[in-house]
Amino acid sequence: MQNPKLDIKKYVLALVVTAAIFGTAFYAAVLFNEARVTDIRATESQLSIDLLSNETQYDLLGQQTCSDIAQNPVLSDQLNALASRLSFAEDNLGADNADVISLKKQYSLLEIKDYLLMQKITTQCGVHPTFVLYFYSNAGDCSDCTREGDVLTYLRNTYPSLRVYSFDYNLDLSAVKTLIALRAIKPELPALVINNHAATYGFKSVDDILKLAPEIQKMATTTATTTKTK
Repeated sequence: MQNPKLDIKKYVLALVVTAAIFGTAFYAAVLFNEARVTDIRATESQLSIDLLSNETQYDLLGQQTCSDIAQNPVLSDQLNALASRLSFAEDNLGADNADVISLKKQYSLLEIKDYLLMQKITTQCGVHPTFVLYFYSNAGDCSDCTREGDVLTYLRNTYPSLRVYSFDYNLDLSAVKTLIALRAIKPELPALVINNHAATYGFKSVDDILKLAPEIQKMATTTATTTKTK
């Protein structure tokens, strides 16, 4: 017959060991989350600085001549880098986070500023870049938006001269709402506007987009040829 006191000691020992394991895991999780939040806050701070810096650069570029702009390419790479940082913050803090929403609004305004500047360059300088306006939702009502975003990221990386502007259809920002109204974008997402063509709706693969806008590949060929002759 077992000693009741011995059984109690076993239960207490098991409880202590379990509590120690749980406590260690909890402490490690807290440290990990604190480190992650620190990284995210640093990303937010850097993103805010970069947004302000780029906005200032756009103001400067808007005052330049065509030859000046040709010698100082507009900030496509920097805009893409900002998009990656914003995506990181959104994935880690959540789309509903107040800081993320504020950053997204700033980034959206910067995109519109870039878009307007490129329209000005197109008119005044005779260049013909290809634009893609991408309207998405991350409110759970667009099952194809993530896939479409991946397609556009691939195209942007493959054709560096392609300018992709991504806008949250549900973002409470008057400038974005005005853009949606001017382009008559329906809430049938994902939606794409390529150059000045009519909006297209639903998921589009890489091949679909290249068929809709063969100028994307032509633009890459022209850029490569120009680079080789320099």
